[in-house]
Amino acid sequence: MLTVDLQAVAEAVVRRAERQGYVVPRDIREEVAHAGLPDTSWKEVLELARPKLNYRHGRYHHLHPVSERAQQAQSQQQSVQAALRHIMALHRKNTRTTERRESERIEFVHSLRVETEDNRTFHVLSRDLSTTGLRLISTRSFLGQKVRVTLPRWDQNGPYTFSVRILWTCAIGDDLFENGGAFLELLRTGDAK
Repeated sequence: MLTVDLQAVAEAVVRRAERQGYVVPRDIREEVAHAGLPDTSWKEVLELARPKLNYRHGRYHHLHPVSERAQQAQSQQQSVQAALRHIMALHRKNTRTTERRESERIEFVHSLRVETEDNRTFHVLSRDLSTTGLRLISTRSFLGQKVRVTLPRWDQNGPYTFSVRILWTCAIGDDLFENGGAFLELLRTGDAK
């Protein structure tokens, strides 16, 4: 049996995989039989075709050549991911592991309702929470105000509402403020109507 015959069959198998999207061992055996070669040579043909095929889930898929544009996009994505992994690692390294505040706080990111003393309602985003206070992100400053903040409660009894004094505010973007407040009193639990 000539290697040239096997190579020609391997090329036919690759063309078939390109046309169909994939080939299975039965397809390779058919190409071998069509070329008049013994059935036992199908594995040799597969070995010659393998550099242009990718085996997944019982099928040999045709490997399409990657365009230069796709290679550039892939390279850019790899650069982006490497830079972000670096930023994230530095952030983790620089994050304080010991709490300097009086009360331990947790990350608590939720949409909350805030009512001001003049009965206007705003929807804000909480940032963190402790037993003494919380941090809110909103489109306005609540500095110095006493507000009612409703926190979710994940049982059947409904939310809690607290009276909170906003002690500090910091602009963190265009029309975006961080407000730090201290809890004053529990006004309402979900089960009290």
